[in-house]
Amino acid sequence: MRAEGRIKTPLAVLSRSVAGTRARTLIVTLPGSPKGAVESLDAIAGLLQHIVDLLEGRTEHVPH
Repeated sequence: MRAEGRIKTPLAVLSRSVAGTRARTLIVTLPGSPKGAVESLDAIAGLLQHIVDLLEGRTEHVPH
């Protein structure tokens, strides 16, 4: 999210900084602006299925 955000604004490094898990839940902090939040989610959208797989214990890597 930081790398993608910096393409649009150098201030992105201040608001797109934390992601983690608790048990089987992904927690991602998003910027306060609607535009920044959407851009941040767009930046990680392609990773979400992989993240869900890992959280559910599926750790094998299958080429797509």
